[in-house]
Amino acid sequence: MEEQSKGKKITPSLQKAFKFIILLGIVSLLSDMTYEGARSITGPFLALLGASGAVVGFVAGLGELLGYGVRLISGYLSDRTGRYWPITIVGYILNLFAVPLLALAGNWQLAAILMITERVGKAIRTPARDAMLSHATSEVGRGWGFGLHEAMDQIGAVTGPLIVALVLYLRGGYQTGFAVLFIPAILAITVLAVARLLYPTPRELEAAQAIPAGKGLPRTFWLYLVAVAFIAAGYVDYPLIAYHLGKGSLVSSNWIPILYAIAMIADALAALIFGYLFDRIGIYVLAIAGLVSSLFAPLVFLGGFTMALVGMVIWGIGMGAQESVLRAAVANMISLDRRGTAYGVFNTGYGIFWFLGSALMGMLYDLSAGYVVAFSVATQLLSVLLMLYVGKNTFR
Repeated sequence: MEEQSKGKKITPSLQKAFKFIILLGIVSLLSDMTYEGARSITGPFLALLGASGAVVGFVAGLGELLGYGVRLISGYLSDRTGRYWPITIVGYILNLFAVPLLALAGNWQLAAILMITERVGKAIRTPARDAMLSHATSEVGRGWGFGLHEAMDQIGAVTGPLIVALVLYLRGGYQTGFAVLFIPAILAITVLAVARLLYPTPRELEAAQAIPAGKGLPRTFWLYLVAVAFIAAGYVDYPLIAYHLGKGSLVSSNWIPILYAIAMIADALAALIFGYLFDRIGIYVLAIAGLVSSLFAPLVFLGGFTMALVGMVIWGIGMGAQESVLRAAVANMISLDRRGTAYGVFNTGYGIFWFLGSALMGMLYDLSAGYVVAFSVATQLLSVLLMLYVGKNTFR
């Protein structure tokens, strides 16, 4: 391993921290391969089992709502009990094994229960896992550590749907696709078990703690969460983008998943770059990311194919910054004993405002795509101003 970005000497503690991040990164890669592969076909699978469009929408919405709401509870419990590993492992088991069980679902009701179980499992394990990951990132650099984890995560997010697409291309049905995903699921649990054996107490990986323990979350965190809420509310979800591209015949149908894959590649690269920059200039890198990502909406919704392609690359860059640096910043402002709670609150707030913003932009789109562009750009620029304020007043 090369000497890390801040110029620290390679020490045994640094090596241990880096290996822990890699192990959790492999777990995330295999996990995303499993559930993102499944999510690429759950809609048509429910339809095949006789579900209506309303049912598909309700199941997806309920799954996402529970997927963020449960994080508030699981984050609090992980701090309250200190049982980060058990909570993480239980969450991963529910999250991953619900997917291959879909191959056995004979009706849409059972399939819907399994889909919701998968989302709840992810919600259970995320705050506890991020809290453990934060300990290791204190050694290698918060931004770089979370950025590396996100990059590995996105490799799985791209690979999983491609595996399922190959299964369908070879004329294997949806059930076969779900069954094949048992392989990355069991591999993910195996690597997770190895990580648990090698690192039973990840808190020991934390560098010297400069933040004193406290009874609640600091004012810094709440100001930061307001800025994050604007980012989440104004970031157009891909289904609406895909709907626009298909409705306007701006791209052929086969290009819609390809554009998403291109965005995910940009996401992975951006996570590494912005993570690296975060360790040098701090939270201000999020203001830079916000300025860049504010350009995607006008390019995607007001242009032709070439502009849409560029817009999707920028959209992916913004997602990469969000899914890596946003988590890194939380670890820098919260003490060890409150970090699971903080990640639970952070993820829940992010999810709620993402949902509200997505619902509002869907209604705005029915009026005019220009309204979506105006709302998205305005909220992203507001988040930039708030990030600058947070950085100036709380990160000096």
